Amino acid sequence: MYNPLAKLNAILQLTPFRNLHVDPATILVTFPVIVVLAHAIPYFIDRFNQRAIPGPLLARFSDVWLGWVSSQGHRSDVVHELHNRYGAFVRIAPNHVSIADPDALQVVYAHGNGCLKSDFYDAFVSVHPDLLSTRNRADHARKRKIMAQAFSERNVSQFEPSVRQYVGQLFEKWDHLCDSASKGDSGTEGHGWVGRNGRMWVDCLPWIHYLAFDIIGDLALASPFGMITNAKDSVPVAVSQKDVMDAYGSEARYAVVDIPAVQILNDRGDFAASIGVLPPRWRPYARLLPWYHKGGAAMENLTGMAVAAIAKRLNTPTDRTDLLSKLQEGRDDEGKPMGREELTAESLTQLIAGSATISNSTCAITYHVARNPWVQEKLQKELDEALGDARVSTSEQVKHLPYLEAVINEGLRVHSTSSMGLPRVVPEGGLTVNGMHFPQGTVLSVPTYTIHRDKEVWGEDADIFRPERWFEGDRAAMQKAFNPFSFGPRSCIGRNLASMELLVIISSIFHRYDFVLAKSKQPLDTREGFLRKVLGCEVGIKRRR
Repeated sequence: MYNPLAKLNAILQLTPFRNLHVDPATILVTFPVIVVLAHAIPYFIDRFNQRAIPGPLLARFSDVWLGWVSSQGHRSDVVHELHNRYGAFVRIAPNHVSIADPDALQVVYAHGNGCLKSDFYDAFVSVHPDLLSTRNRADHARKRKIMAQAFSERNVSQFEPSVRQYVGQLFEKWDHLCDSASKGDSGTEGHGWVGRNGRMWVDCLPWIHYLAFDIIGDLALASPFGMITNAKDSVPVAVSQKDVMDAYGSEARYAVVDIPAVQILNDRGDFAASIGVLPPRWRPYARLLPWYHKGGAAMENLTGMAVAAIAKRLNTPTDRTDLLSKLQEGRDDEGKPMGREELTAESLTQLIAGSATISNSTCAITYHVARNPWVQEKLQKELDEALGDARVSTSEQVKHLPYLEAVINEGLRVHSTSSMGLPRVVPEGGLTVNGMHFPQGTVLSVPTYTIHRDKEVWGEDADIFRPERWFEGDRAAMQKAFNPFSFGPRSCIGRNLASMELLVIISSIFHRYDFVLAKSKQPLDTREGFLRKVLGCEVGIKRRR
């Protein structure tokens, strides 16, 4: 028979109260009262002057509301609706205000404003604090100085041949499948596809994942995973914490197994983004819940993947030029390079950021272009004139094409792979944003998803994919509100690399193939963790003649 008091006593043994001799029945009665008071008292004291700011009732008292919304995978959509209802300022947690105003970007994320990242980022630490998760200003400045050179335009240009190589590999696969599809064949190479009406009908998302993962795996971990060649989501990973530690030894001997990296990466992002909004003292207990436990396992698998790849590379000297070699060359102000753990952590972060952002942005752009045939026709005309018979474009050939740039920018605006407002802590002396003063310790964020839909900037059709808007209206206002790579000293350090990849991939794909949506009226299905992920994109693909 189920005994609630016995169950409570068992739970207490996992908490700091395990050594207290307290009757469980007493705790069962008093605990709800303590919880209510712990949340109600800070609300009424209101030391961050936020009581007058509107928002969901539960969010005013507890972080549970934001934790729940984040775990459901549509945080930015929910926050966007709140801003539509309440205005520019919305309280989304007891000490977290979301500010939906383009001018706030220049204040909250500005250079020299003293704001620091919140404890949200602690949830992303795996092997070692990296550029994303480091909150200390001096540590971050040191890391960024070392890494900035690796991502300079000059070095990124040296990575382009690798990008073009994997785009070529994808084309070899798609050409073969399109030729078979034109004959009415079907197959299951990697995943099902159907030949109908002269097209290959397939979910292109897995293939784009393979492309992005192979590119960044090669550059960041010096480990070509062969996903395109094998048409399979699979990479090696060190299988235990002992193996991880052994990998840092002189012998670097460890066992590995293959894992579905894309799925693991997605699980990790969902986990970190949802547990990160909870107070740090709650996180150890939240990890005991089944959903969070799954995400914790994903964190360990991703760590093992980076360890396995970095250990293999560092124990096999090579003269190849890639992102990892440039990171190894980097030095701080004291002339010191990154240590092995730090190098592994940074490479893992680049693997995650470089694969997820490129694959989801590419797939979203593909969806929107396929859904709007007139956009595809206009884009292909511009590409044909610039590329002629070229199989895979170079960035030099396409970097000045205005309509291609507009298509990519509009895709990054509408989809907003990085959609959520990134949290910052107000420094000593407070911060004034749009006339409202926030005291020290307040957490502020500016939601990119909502900023990218501001009708005063983008027009009444702000929710619609329409590249032509980039040639109309107030271009300065649009650039000010356009925030795909964040803003300020902690903006995306891989921006040059991401821009080059998108130019090469999008131009090459639409120059070589024609796309139609399987279901032209179906909206793009997404799920948001730390990044906004596409869940599928069913298209018909045909070689252009």
